[in-house]
Amino acid sequence: MTMRNIAIIAHVDHGKTTLVDELLKQSGSFRENQRTAERMMDSNDLEKERGITILAKATSIEWKGHRINIVDTPGHADFGGEVERILSMVDGAIVLVDAAEGPMPQTKFVVGKALKVGLRPIVAINKIDRPDGRAEEVVNEVFDLFAALDANDEQLDFPILYGSGRAGWMNTAPEGPSDQGLAPLLDLVMEHVPEPKVGEGPFRMIGTLLEANPFLGRIITGRIHSGSIKPNQAVKVLAADGKTVETGRISKILAFRGIERQPIEEAKAGDIVAIAGLSKGTVADTFCDPAVNEPLQAQPIDPPTVTMSFIVNDSPLAGTEGDKVTSRVIRDRLFKEAEGNVALKIEEAEGKDSFYVSGRGELQLAVLIETMRREGFELAVSRPRVVMQKGENGQMLEPVEEVVIDVDEEHSGVVVQKMSERKADMVELRPSGGNRVRLVFHAPTRGLIGYQSELLTDTRGTAIMNRLFHSYQPYKGEIAGRVQGVLLANEAGESVAYAMFNLEDRGPMIIDAGEKVYAGMIIGIHTRDNDLEVNVLKGKKLTNMRASGKDEAVKLTPPIKMTLDRALSWIQDDELVEVTPKSIRLRKMYLDSNERKRFEKSRSAAAGAA
Repeated sequence: MTMRNIAIIAHVDHGKTTLVDELLKQSGSFRENQRTAERMMDSNDLEKERGITILAKATSIEWKGHRINIVDTPGHADFGGEVERILSMVDGAIVLVDAAEGPMPQTKFVVGKALKVGLRPIVAINKIDRPDGRAEEVVNEVFDLFAALDANDEQLDFPILYGSGRAGWMNTAPEGPSDQGLAPLLDLVMEHVPEPKVGEGPFRMIGTLLEANPFLGRIITGRIHSGSIKPNQAVKVLAADGKTVETGRISKILAFRGIERQPIEEAKAGDIVAIAGLSKGTVADTFCDPAVNEPLQAQPIDPPTVTMSFIVNDSPLAGTEGDKVTSRVIRDRLFKEAEGNVALKIEEAEGKDSFYVSGRGELQLAVLIETMRREGFELAVSRPRVVMQKGENGQMLEPVEEVVIDVDEEHSGVVVQKMSERKADMVELRPSGGNRVRLVFHAPTRGLIGYQSELLTDTRGTAIMNRLFHSYQPYKGEIAGRVQGVLLANEAGESVAYAMFNLEDRGPMIIDAGEKVYAGMIIGIHTRDNDLEVNVLKGKKLTNMRASGKDEAVKLTPPIKMTLDRALSWIQDDELVEVTPKSIRLRKMYLDSNERKRFEKSRSAAAGAA
């Protein structure tokens, strides 16, 4: 049985995971009466809720007596650490592009990596049945993209298929026929993608994906570079510098068969398998025969661009909603995450009660925080800050992103104005059909923190923004932050509707009546630029003339609900987001008003000295 290893590359929401569903169904991986879920490869709750792939996953199908291993890669650049490692496991790639939207920034990111490692992609124009589809133009855009990414002549001579992943068909012509299903795609994979390159010598494999299994312990997935492996075989693990990490025996070898993993008795070079039985070996290590002394070279990983502080929750409500609150359990969880996610960097602060977590973008860090709160963790997190670098002549460099915004023509003016306020340079403006324009900017990352929600407000929800790390460039100067101050609770208790009703002219609230509050907690947005302490516990004075029943007549304006993503981007440097399994609260870093004044004084003195 011959073998092919391929990755599916696409922008967020261009249909990768749906296409894999159809490939599994049409290749006979399921019984006819087997119950299957939509987007089977999106295995965790967050992936299903957000509709994005966060973790790379492998599957395999049989086609006409051949085995095709398929890796579903994340489409978002924030999870690019997954992508860079995956490409070393495969020999070909299907680049899936939306027939209306064309190649987007995240496609560009992954395709650039794929071309660099020498893969020859197959281009599949998906969602061909969209009414606003423009297949021929999109093919030209893909060619231009490949050329801009320095593709060689072989890579530029890519085969093209058209079809619909949801409807389950692909063909060489946009109009079909569609009755052959996905057979043309699978036949093309067998014809166009080379068989796995196999090295000589004993067993060697680079760890690419890591997961913890309650029954088998650590499971490492990777592609066998050379030799073969059997259960109970002795292996050793080499770090990138050639040092031995550990020696041990393989307890189980699992091969991907459909969406299931099945134990097998032997795995040979070229196959993608998962192995269990080792306790220390991790991602980017070489798993090999005891006779091997030279590690395989792993793909380099781009550096993180955004960092946040994860702090032990010290608010008056700490420990009331979560059961994992101490610095030790938070530390263990973060270091465990960093083991499997090579794009994350964790550093412990001097006080040991906080950690600096650096990643590719605020979405990657927000997903980590959301995962932790669902596991029962309580913590406070700071505003995302960019990771600066020093240039050759001591010049300060900051990360700059390429930002693509698709928006209705009538709103393009306000977008250009807001982006220029954030020190962005516009590099392209062109119509994208249907009275919409595509604006391309190079903007500093720190200027984009918090812009997503503002963009949706400015454009009445019609804008789509995509971002991609571009380069490090000289520091672009100060960028104005949030203009409004906040309303702060001045004592602990439960918020009262009557008090909140009387405070409505001060600004909109972000909490409901009956919520627990404490001094220094942010309960609303002030209409002016200063912070204001208010009393939200003040009840109605009861006399003979005033009955308590009249309180029911108070009608409050619904509060502005702060989601985790919105809260992280909205807070200022002296504020924190308190995250618990049940609540997301906003608070000042210093809860005591006198401490806040001292902090402000020292900060303005430092700014004056600078």
